[in-house]
Amino acid sequence: MPEVGAYEAKTHLPKLLERVEQGERFVITRHGRPVAELAPVSRRDPEKIRKAIADLRAFRKTHSLAGLSIHELIHEGHRY
Repeated sequence: MPEVGAYEAKTHLPKLLERVEQGERFVITRHGRPVAELAPVSRRDPEKIRKAIADLRAFRKTHSLAGLSIHELIHEGHRY
């Protein structure tokens, strides 16, 4: 991933944004150290989200914790 200095990023932001819209990603540095990433926004798929929620609800109906609470399961896991 290409690195761009903070000053250069500020100076050329419109051009960088055009490239980001095309799918490119950049690491923005300050004094040679990475401080941020400039990347395209992930698009959310509402149908995919609805399906995932429905799948989780269906899973909950067919699986149980056998009477245990999440707290008890976490505590049990810490013993090992």
